[in-house]
Amino acid sequence: MSTSPSITELEVENVTFPPTVKPPGSAKTLFLGGAGARGVDMHGNFIKITAIGVYLEDNAVGCLAAKWKGKTTAELAESVEFFRDVCTGDFEKFIQVTTIMPLTGEQYSEIVSQNCAAIWKSLGIYTDAEAKAIEKFQAAFKYETFLPGSSILFTISPRGSLTIGFTKDNSVPEDGKAVIENKLLGNSVLEFIIGKNGASPAAKLSLASRLSALFNGNFK
Repeated sequence: MSTSPSITELEVENVTFPPTVKPPGSAKTLFLGGAGARGVDMHGNFIKITAIGVYLEDNAVGCLAAKWKGKTTAELAESVEFFRDVCTGDFEKFIQVTTIMPLTGEQYSEIVSQNCAAIWKSLGIYTDAEAKAIEKFQAAFKYETFLPGSSILFTISPRGSLTIGFTKDNSVPEDGKAVIENKLLGNSVLEFIIGKNGASPAAKLSLASRLSALFNGNFK
């Protein structure tokens, strides 16, 4: 597609995700594929921790529609393969993780790192390159603290680089704090959110709903 799909902003727990954004370290403008909260169950209460927006490059619609056009929201939402195609697709992705509850950088990076490493080890693809990428990932977060309203930003390029950025408000800086050249890590950061047993079922459902509408030409 030569222009951004006609899509709308989304609000999640008082966090507004605009319809398009230019990610840190990128010359491209991406559209909002979906958004939702992530939380944990504590003593029977669901506590929302972050609001997450997932943005995609325009050509993602054409790339994914070739295989998934005609599928309903429910069919996409239940498909592990569909979300794997989103995570590994040959197009740029951007993730904005805005905190609802306070988090430290070490808390966040440890959760993501452990999840990624466990998946790689189970698949037998955890190498020295991945171990070094995890070290760089954790180092980028080491001294960060995220108060409510702060954001963690990830730009994932098709060639495999992961740009990590931080902001204290809802703004998006032009440049990131760190760039890690590891395609597996970049894809896995997104898969942590929307993959099998992903951290945000709400973001997965939102993504399935909006992309299904775009694939089938009935987005409103």
